[in-house]
Amino acid sequence: MVILMPQTVTNKLTVEATFIAHFLGGSNRLLQLMKKNFQELGLKKEDCLELSWAECAVFWANMDHTSAAEVLLDRNSYAASFLVRKTDYVQTPISKLGWESIFNKLVELGKCCVFLNPYGGVMDEIPADATPCPHRAGNLFKVQYWINWSEGDPEVDGRYVNQTRVLHEFMTKYVSKNPRCVYLNYRDLDIGVRVGSGVSGYNSGKVYGEKYFKGNFDRWVKVKTAVDPDNFFRSEQSIPTLPGIKNAEACLLISKI
Repeated sequence: MVILMPQTVTNKLTVEATFIAHFLGGSNRLLQLMKKNFQELGLKKEDCLELSWAECAVFWANMDHTSAAEVLLDRNSYAASFLVRKTDYVQTPISKLGWESIFNKLVELGKCCVFLNPYGGVMDEIPADATPCPHRAGNLFKVQYWINWSEGDPEVDGRYVNQTRVLHEFMTKYVSKNPRCVYLNYRDLDIGVRVGSGVSGYNSGKVYGEKYFKGNFDRWVKVKTAVDPDNFFRSEQSIPTLPGIKNAEACLLISKI
């Protein structure tokens, strides 16, 4: 994962790139692989943390991994914070000029960060229709637009939310299209919400549904129609039911998926 974050260096606002990776193995083996395949980072032994599973879980939760047991056993949640996440997928390389433009936009906005999660490897070997998540082969990396804050002031909240929207719009020319794909686990109501039921519910659901699931969306609709025809379980971005389809017909449809 690469984190692009606005930082002030020698009284000048710039963008800092941080590389974080999780390697299943010892640091000596990792150093050999990095020296062979990615010398540019200049990874050293002191850059590595060798952690237990529990320590890793705490580390990725942005907590103190040096006292993992105490953190995991603590039933009191830490201080509340506010956050916004939006996502994109990049399928064609971004030019050096493009990255310079993105860095300048991050400096202009001031707080919004960008996380880049690389794809490829085993991800490319899993067919798009093998699981509900279709974002597999063909994606270079996932982009996450990221802001955390703690003020809880409506004016501040609005300003930070707007930063992610501005950056998301700015990135349009660099990311996937038709549909502009989105990762399901960062819910984004800006990309559409379900309106009404029947045909209108299906059509409005398809707007965000195809961005989350691509060609798997209609399969989800058939499953939803079969198991919850009355749409009891619903939210702003839930899967809609098929209009005019009876339960028995939906069960027949799902059996053919």
